[in-house]
Parts: sequence; structure tokens; C-alpha cells
Amino acid sequence: MCSKMEKIEPRILSGFVNFLPREQQAFNNLVTKVRETYETYGFLPLDTPIVDLAEILLAKAGGETEKQIYQMKKGDTNLALRFDLTVPLAKYVAKNYYQLKFPYRAYQIGRVYRGERAQRGRFREFYQADADIIGDNELNIINDAEIIVLIYHVFKAININRFLIKINNRKIYSGLLTVLGLSDKSTDILRTIDKASKIGIEGVKKEFYKLNLLDADINLLVELITLEGDFDQIIKKLQTINNNQNDIFTEGIVELKELTQYLKAFNVDKNNYQIDLSITRGLDYYTGTVFETVLKGREDMGSICGGGRYDNLVSNYSNKKLPGVGMAIGLNRLFYVLNEVNLLDNTKIPSLDILVAPLTNDLSYSIQVANELRDSGIKTQIYFDKKSLRSQINYANQLEIPYIIFIGEDEEKTKTVALKELKTENQVNVSLEEAIKKIKDNNKVEQ
Repeated sequence: MCSKMEKIEPRILSGFVNFLPREQQAFNNLVTKVRETYETYGFLPLDTPIVDLAEILLAKAGGETEKQIYQMKKGDTNLALRFDLTVPLAKYVAKNYYQLKFPYRAYQIGRVYRGERAQRGRFREFYQADADIIGDNELNIINDAEIIVLIYHVFKAININRFLIKINNRKIYSGLLTVLGLSDKSTDILRTIDKASKIGIEGVKKEFYKLNLLDADINLLVELITLEGDFDQIIKKLQTINNNQNDIFTEGIVELKELTQYLKAFNVDKNNYQIDLSITRGLDYYTGTVFETVLKGREDMGSICGGGRYDNLVSNYSNKKLPGVGMAIGLNRLFYVLNEVNLLDNTKIPSLDILVAPLTNDLSYSIQVANELRDSGIKTQIYFDKKSLRSQINYANQLEIPYIIFIGEDEEKTKTVALKELKTENQVNVSLEEAIKKIKDNNKVEQ
């Protein structure tokens, strides 16, 4: 006797998502707006492999990031899934150096994977949208400013005004830790500072004590982390703390000042950015400017966008000096927040323009009509199921298709179409040319 095969429950792994059609359309529309903004600023498209050699992806990961990387083995080869798009970019630039024009401006939009704890707004598989500028031997600080300007205009393009770009420069901490004799603990100290928004100042102090830091050093670091005020006040305080003791510290202050001057020149609203010394970024490859973006009123969601300057990342794959600066938007997290605060309702969702509904057994003319509609740039679907007129109209309404064309024997004979506008329920028999003109005119009005 054969037993029936037990069905497998269709389920999704924690931290992975599937969108329903309307959600996917809205997500695609968000991606389109980001892509168009990147291209407006002269960034060129790039796509890199999701799977790579583990030794390449692990070259600059380290710490918690290394623990989060998905690794696998195929034969004798150790493989890993990319955890961001910056490391694959660095390898790409090193490999194709002689074919690229510098400064090289690239953008990537693709999936990345991190085995961290899945939670509200945080995913293990998610889309990132990166934009990077790579220089040949040198890269002026104005490029750091332009990446921040790009972030500003991306958020404006998706109708978000309540956001804040928090800016810092890692050289400030690099110089300070050298003066304090703590350079050997810099990685752990910077990672602790980076967690300040999650664990609070008391949590940061506890972590510092575990690193055997002196009370005086802890107090000074906490003073920096909690430093508030306008740009001039913060810069003045940093100059007082440094007092020209360390050139790297001084360089960090100068770069912060220059950066903010460029942001003013680019007309970035001062309400959308501020200096925040608690921002260090968790990845080890950042060397100068760093920044993160949060949505005002939704700071609980953490950073939606982040990035910074990395002068040495490509050195893992090349002897050439190829400094870079870039940013990455976590698109799934951004989409999640936009949905929660109902900002997706203001997003125009692309849909079909028309449904062709054949009412005859011979589909030749219906296919011809669909071909001509599509050749005219009109998004068209043919309804092949043999169902009632009411079912076909309901189907079009559910998909928010504005028009439906019925093709019966009379339309076949006269080479016309029965065009029905579902919003008004008006139906007319017209030539296909007239139908195409009406649909295109309607699309122009909506746009």
C-alpha cells in the first residue's frame, strides 16, 4: 500500500522576505527613484557576483561582521555570500584598473547577506543601493561632500523630508587614541562607540572598563561621544581637546570643517545634517569621513543609510593607491519604514495600461491587437481564460488596470476594438489607432 506523500509547509526563513505583487511594484518603484537619482549625478551601473571566494570577502571584514558572513564549501573551494557591495567593488576596481576612467563613479543595487539576528526592520537577505567614487592616487574631500549631497537628494526624491545625516571623521579618534596610547585597542574602542545608540552611555562605559581603559580616558571619550552644539561650537571644542597634539586629529578637524563648507555650497539644508562624534561605523575599512542617516521620529529603526571614506580597501587586491568614498542604503529597511508611516501611499505604482479580453475561439486578431499596443509602448496583457465578462472586468479592477478591450466577432470583422474605461464604465467601438491615442493621452495626463 502506498502512503500519500506528506506535504511540505511553504515557509520563509527568518530574516528573508517575499513581497506580494502590489508590494513588489512599490519596491521596484522605490528602486527606480534611487537609480534615477544616482544616474543624475553621473554614477555608472555595476553588478558584482553574490558568491565569491571567502578569502576575498573576509579580507577586510573582521570582528562581528566576519561572524555574520554566510560561508559554504564546494569541493576544496571556500565560498561566501557578499555581506556588502563595497568589498566586491574594491576587487572589481583592482581587477579592471586599466579599463576604467578615474575618478570612477559606480552604483550597485543588489542583494547582500548577513547572518545577524532577524528583527523588526532588519533582515538577513536585503537589497543595498550603493554609490561610490574611486580616485586614482588621490581623492579630494569634496567627493565626500558630494556623496552626502547625493544622500540628501535621494531622500528628497522619495518624498522624505524628516531625515538627519550624522557626520563624523574617524581621524579624530585615530589621532586621539594615538595620543592616549590606545592605538592597539582602537578597533575595539571604535566598535564600542559605534554601539552607543543601542547600549547607551552606561553600556559604553562598561565596555570600556572591560578593555581596561583608565577613568580619565573613558571620561574624555564619553565627552566626545556626547558632544553637542552647532558646527562652530563642536569644531572649537575639538580644537581645544587636541591643542595641536596630533596631526591626524588636526587633519580630521580640518576635513570636517571643509566638508560642512561644501555642503553649504551645495545648498544642503542645515536641518538635515549635523556633526555627531558617536558615529564611527562598524566596518574596519573606513579611514576618514563617516556618516549615517536616520529618519526623524523613527530613530528606533537605526541607520537607514550609511557610508564613508576608505583609503586603503583596494590595497588588499592592488599595490596602487585607489582611495574611495561611498554610501549604501538598506532598501528593505527603508521600504519597511516607509510602509509603516504610510509614505508609500504617495508613490505612483506602475501597472498595466490595458487588458485585452478575447471573446472568440480564434485568438489571431486579439494577438495582433496586443502586439500593436505593446509596440506603441502600452503595457498590455491578454486574458486567455474562458470566463464571463464580469470575471474579466473584476480581474482588471483588482489589478487597477484602467482600460479593457473586448474583441468579439464583430470587432474581428471590422478590425476595430471595443474599448471600455473602467473608471467611468464608458465603452466605445473605435479603431485600434484611436484606442492607442486615447490610452496614451490618458497616460500623459496622469503623469
